[in-house]
Amino acid sequence: MSFKGFPEEAVAFYEGLQADNSRTYWQAHKPVYEQSVKAPMLALLEELSEYGPFHIFRPYNDVRFSKNKAPYKEQTGAYGESEGGAGYYVQFSLAGLVAGAGYYSMASDQLERFREAVVADATGAELVRLGSELEKKGLYLGAISELKTAPRGFDKNHPRIEYIRRRGLFAARNFAPAKWMQTKAVVGKVRDTWEATAELVAWLDLHVGPSTLPPEELNRF
Repeated sequence: MSFKGFPEEAVAFYEGLQADNSRTYWQAHKPVYEQSVKAPMLALLEELSEYGPFHIFRPYNDVRFSKNKAPYKEQTGAYGESEGGAGYYVQFSLAGLVAGAGYYSMASDQLERFREAVVADATGAELVRLGSELEKKGLYLGAISELKTAPRGFDKNHPRIEYIRRRGLFAARNFAPAKWMQTKAVVGKVRDTWEATAELVAWLDLHVGPSTLPPEELNRF
Protein backbone atom coordinates (compact mmCIF):
# COMPACT_ATOMS: atom_id res chain seq x y z
CA MET A 1 0.00 0.00 0.00
CA SER A 2 1.44 3.39 -1.02
CA PHE A 3 0.91 6.29 1.36
CA LYS A 4 -1.78 8.73 0.22
CA GLY A 5 -2.36 10.55 3.49
CA PHE A 6 -4.49 9.99 6.57
CA PRO A 7 -8.06 9.83 5.18
CA GLU A 8 -11.15 11.58 6.50
CA GLU A 9 -12.20 8.23 7.95
CA ALA A 10 -9.19 8.40 10.31
CA VAL A 11 -10.34 11.78 11.59
CA ALA A 12 -13.91 10.51 11.99
CA PHE A 13 -12.62 7.44 13.85
CA TYR A 14 -10.76 9.56 16.41
CA GLU A 15 -13.68 11.97 16.76
CA GLY A 16 -15.86 9.02 17.66
CA LEU A 17 -13.26 7.58 20.02
CA GLN A 18 -12.88 10.92 21.75
CA ALA A 19 -16.64 11.01 22.33
CA ASP A 20 -16.86 7.36 23.42
CA ASN A 21 -13.57 5.88 24.55
CA SER A 22 -14.95 2.45 25.32
CA ARG A 23 -14.48 -1.17 24.35
CA THR A 24 -17.89 -1.12 22.72
CA TYR A 25 -16.89 1.69 20.35
CA TRP A 26 -13.49 0.13 19.68
CA GLN A 27 -14.85 -3.28 18.82
CA ALA A 28 -17.48 -1.79 16.51
CA HIS A 29 -14.94 0.41 14.70
CA LYS A 30 -11.79 -1.71 14.80
CA PRO A 31 -11.91 -2.39 11.02
CA VAL A 32 -11.89 1.39 10.46
CA TYR A 33 -8.84 1.69 12.70
CA GLU A 34 -7.03 -1.08 10.81
CA GLN A 35 -7.83 0.30 7.35
CA SER A 36 -7.83 4.07 7.87
CA VAL A 37 -5.36 4.61 10.74
CA LYS A 38 -2.92 1.71 11.07
CA ALA A 39 -2.57 0.92 7.37
CA PRO A 40 -1.75 4.55 6.38
CA MET A 41 0.75 4.79 9.24
CA LEU A 42 2.49 1.62 8.03
CA ALA A 43 2.56 3.03 4.50
CA LEU A 44 4.02 6.32 5.78
CA LEU A 45 6.76 4.47 7.64
CA GLU A 46 7.62 2.51 4.52
CA GLU A 47 8.14 5.82 2.70
CA LEU A 48 10.49 6.87 5.53
CA SER A 49 12.23 3.52 5.87
CA GLU A 50 15.72 5.07 5.84
CA TYR A 51 15.01 6.27 9.38
CA GLY A 52 13.75 2.90 10.61
CA PRO A 53 13.05 0.17 11.40
CA PHE A 54 9.97 1.48 13.18
CA HIS A 55 7.68 0.27 15.91
CA ILE A 56 4.03 1.40 15.96
CA PHE A 57 2.81 1.97 19.48
CA ARG A 58 -0.05 -0.26 20.53
CA PRO A 59 -3.43 1.52 20.61
CA TYR A 60 -4.24 0.40 24.15
CA ASN A 61 -3.46 2.46 27.24
CA ASP A 62 -1.86 0.79 30.25
CA VAL A 63 -4.34 1.98 32.87
CA ARG A 64 -2.89 0.02 35.79
CA PHE A 65 -0.71 2.83 37.14
CA SER A 66 -2.13 5.79 35.26
CA LYS A 67 -4.60 8.49 36.27
CA ASN A 68 -5.90 8.34 32.70
CA LYS A 69 -8.29 5.39 32.72
CA ALA A 70 -9.36 5.71 29.08
CA PRO A 71 -8.71 2.26 27.60
CA TYR A 72 -7.59 3.46 24.15
CA LYS A 73 -5.09 6.01 22.92
CA GLU A 74 -6.56 8.89 20.97
CA GLN A 75 -3.56 9.07 18.65
CA THR A 76 -1.37 6.76 16.60
CA GLY A 77 2.39 7.03 16.85
CA ALA A 78 5.54 5.26 15.72
CA TYR A 79 9.18 5.31 16.78
CA GLY A 80 12.38 4.26 15.07
CA GLU A 81 15.93 4.20 16.44
CA SER A 82 19.10 4.72 14.43
CA GLU A 83 22.31 2.77 14.96
CA GLY A 84 23.82 5.87 16.54
CA GLY A 85 21.16 5.91 19.24
CA ALA A 86 18.83 8.72 18.14
CA GLY A 87 15.11 8.10 17.87
CA TYR A 88 12.63 9.34 15.27
CA TYR A 89 9.00 9.88 16.24
CA VAL A 90 5.81 10.65 14.31
CA GLN A 91 2.25 10.95 15.62
CA PHE A 92 -1.17 11.62 14.10
CA SER A 93 -4.30 12.63 16.02
CA LEU A 94 -7.18 15.09 15.98
CA ALA A 95 -4.67 17.69 17.17
CA GLY A 96 -2.71 17.26 13.94
CA LEU A 97 0.73 15.85 13.25
CA VAL A 98 3.87 15.73 15.40
CA ALA A 99 7.34 14.84 14.13
CA GLY A 100 10.54 14.89 16.12
CA ALA A 101 13.93 13.33 16.68
CA GLY A 102 16.50 13.00 19.43
CA TYR A 103 17.02 11.10 22.68
CA TYR A 104 13.56 11.06 24.23
CA SER A 105 14.60 9.40 27.48
CA MET A 106 18.15 8.65 28.61
CA ALA A 107 19.39 5.80 30.78
CA SER A 108 21.73 6.64 33.66
CA ASP A 109 24.94 6.15 31.67
CA GLN A 110 23.59 8.29 28.83
CA LEU A 111 22.58 11.04 31.26
CA GLU A 112 26.07 11.07 32.73
CA ARG A 113 27.67 11.54 29.30
CA PHE A 114 25.04 14.09 28.28
CA ARG A 115 25.52 16.26 31.36
CA GLU A 116 29.30 16.13 31.04
CA ALA A 117 29.00 17.38 27.46
CA VAL A 118 26.55 20.13 28.46
CA VAL A 119 28.81 21.39 31.24
CA ALA A 120 31.93 21.41 29.06
CA ASP A 121 32.21 24.89 27.56
CA ALA A 122 32.91 23.93 23.95
CA THR A 123 30.34 21.17 23.55
CA GLY A 124 27.80 22.90 25.77
CA ALA A 125 27.98 26.12 23.77
CA GLU A 126 27.59 24.14 20.56
CA LEU A 127 24.43 22.50 21.90
CA VAL A 128 22.93 25.87 22.86
CA ARG A 129 23.68 27.16 19.36
CA LEU A 130 22.01 24.14 17.76
CA GLY A 131 18.98 24.50 19.99
CA SER A 132 18.63 28.19 19.20
CA GLU A 133 18.84 27.53 15.45
CA LEU A 134 16.16 24.85 15.65
CA GLU A 135 13.82 27.15 17.56
CA LYS A 136 14.29 29.81 14.87
CA LYS A 137 13.18 27.20 12.33
CA GLY A 138 9.94 26.64 14.24
CA LEU A 139 10.91 23.52 16.18
CA TYR A 140 10.82 23.23 19.95
CA LEU A 141 13.11 21.38 22.35
CA GLY A 142 11.75 18.96 24.92
CA ALA A 143 12.27 15.78 26.91
CA ILE A 144 10.07 13.05 28.31
CA SER A 145 10.80 14.44 31.78
CA GLU A 146 13.06 16.86 33.60
CA LEU A 147 14.07 17.64 37.15
CA LYS A 148 12.59 20.64 38.94
CA THR A 149 16.02 21.63 40.20
CA ALA A 150 19.65 20.84 39.46
CA PRO A 151 20.71 17.19 39.78
CA ARG A 152 23.05 16.35 42.65
CA GLY A 153 26.54 17.74 42.10
CA PHE A 154 25.49 20.43 39.62
CA ASP A 155 25.21 24.19 40.16
CA LYS A 156 21.59 25.29 40.00
CA ASN A 157 22.84 28.61 38.59
CA HIS A 158 24.79 27.02 35.74
CA PRO A 159 24.15 28.98 32.50
CA ARG A 160 22.99 25.77 30.80
CA ILE A 161 20.94 24.43 33.70
CA GLU A 162 17.83 24.14 31.48
CA TYR A 163 19.63 21.40 29.57
CA ILE A 164 21.24 19.79 32.62
CA ARG A 165 17.82 19.28 34.27
CA ARG A 166 16.48 17.33 31.29
CA ARG A 167 16.44 13.55 31.28
CA GLY A 168 16.48 13.47 27.49
CA LEU A 169 16.54 15.89 24.58
CA PHE A 170 14.61 16.02 21.34
CA ALA A 171 13.51 18.59 18.80
CA ALA A 172 10.01 18.45 17.33
CA ARG A 173 7.50 20.32 15.25
CA ASN A 174 3.71 20.38 15.71
CA PHE A 175 1.47 20.75 12.68
CA ALA A 176 -2.12 21.90 13.20
CA PRO A 177 -4.85 19.91 11.40
CA ALA A 178 -4.86 20.70 7.69
CA LYS A 179 -6.12 19.25 4.42
CA TRP A 180 -2.60 18.31 3.32
CA MET A 181 -2.60 15.62 6.00
CA GLN A 182 -4.97 13.70 3.75
CA THR A 183 -2.30 13.70 1.02
CA LYS A 184 1.21 12.43 0.36
CA ALA A 185 2.52 15.82 1.52
CA VAL A 186 2.82 14.30 5.01
CA VAL A 187 5.93 12.40 3.88
CA GLY A 188 7.76 15.59 2.98
CA LYS A 189 6.70 17.41 6.15
CA VAL A 190 7.98 14.61 8.38
CA ARG A 191 11.18 14.10 6.42
CA ASP A 192 11.92 17.85 6.39
CA THR A 193 11.48 17.97 10.17
CA TRP A 194 13.77 15.02 10.76
CA GLU A 195 16.37 16.44 8.38
CA ALA A 196 16.24 19.75 10.27
CA THR A 197 17.31 17.90 13.43
CA ALA A 198 20.35 16.31 11.74
CA GLU A 199 22.98 18.44 13.50
CA LEU A 200 21.36 17.98 16.91
CA VAL A 201 21.11 14.23 16.33
CA ALA A 202 24.79 14.15 15.31
CA TRP A 203 25.73 16.01 18.50
CA LEU A 204 23.78 13.54 20.64
CA ASP A 205 25.14 10.50 18.82
CA LEU A 206 28.71 11.78 19.25
CA HIS A 207 28.51 12.87 22.88
CA VAL A 208 25.87 10.52 24.30
CA GLY A 209 25.34 7.48 22.08
CA PRO A 210 23.39 4.31 22.92
CA SER A 211 23.26 3.00 26.46
CA THR A 212 25.81 0.33 27.35
CA LEU A 213 23.86 -0.91 30.37
CA PRO A 214 22.82 -4.58 30.42
CA PRO A 215 19.16 -5.26 29.52
CA GLU A 216 18.10 -5.83 33.13
CA GLU A 217 19.39 -2.39 34.08
CA LEU A 218 17.81 -0.70 31.04
CA ASN A 219 14.40 -2.06 32.04
CA ARG A 220 14.48 0.31 34.99
CA PHE A 221 14.34 3.35 32.71
